[in-house]
Amino acid sequence: MTIIDTPEAMRAWSFEQRALGKTIGLVPTMGALHEGHASLMRAASRGNDLAVLSIFVNPTQFAPHEDFNQYPRTFDADSRIAEATGASVIYAPRASTMYPERYSTYVIVEDVSQGLCGGSRPHFFRGVATVVTKLFNAVLPHRAYFGQKDAQQCAVIKRMTRDLDMDIEIVEMPIVREPDGLAMSSRNAYLSAEERARALCLSRSLFEARESIEAGERDAHTLVAQVRAGMADVQVDYVELVDGETMQPLERIAGTVLVAIAAWAGKTRLIDNIKFEV
Repeated sequence: MTIIDTPEAMRAWSFEQRALGKTIGLVPTMGALHEGHASLMRAASRGNDLAVLSIFVNPTQFAPHEDFNQYPRTFDADSRIAEATGASVIYAPRASTMYPERYSTYVIVEDVSQGLCGGSRPHFFRGVATVVTKLFNAVLPHRAYFGQKDAQQCAVIKRMTRDLDMDIEIVEMPIVREPDGLAMSSRNAYLSAEERARALCLSRSLFEARESIEAGERDAHTLVAQVRAGMADVQVDYVELVDGETMQPLERIAGTVLVAIAAWAGKTRLIDNIKFEV
């Protein structure tokens, strides 16, 4: 497995592989890998001739008061996971390379990035869209793999690749959960035992909402109220029922629907969702 840390070297490798007729799958991450990331890597390895894992803790998607400096950095352990799941390359650029002095160009995806996490973290998707564009420009993948847990992020990246004519297939993979239902996240490591126990109300509330929908409930306000009532053990950021593609709020449940939630368990912000067709 090769480790590359500059966009020039990464592009050179990708151009060489493409010239040989090889397909490339990319899994963008900030490291601190868990089984959710590993599932994306295995899918990229199966679906392409070569798989690239990027590891870069992106400063532009963190606000000054957020956890950029505390975000876990576990490169050696991540490398072992990457190799075990079939990665050919780890692309790990430095921040000074990604954002050199006087850097001033950003990618903004309107509408789909406005609500949900975009409401409480207005800086976030500008940083995500910018760094993913830079990763795409360096790795030149045929396909890129993202987890459904970050459903709004997936919608933003899909819209960006469509609108900017990027010839890249975006593959959205299912949420991977702990045995008790908690969605896997690198930030779960921040939780104390008591906070983790309280955080289980996120997935529990979503599963109950799914049962209500399967039983015939179609009013969005009723379902949002039900989910919010089930999250009394945490500090709720938002509970929304939206169109699964546009991220716009719905009054009635029809088509592709996303129930998305965000909440604080102690000082740790967690997100989760369920997505389904009605």
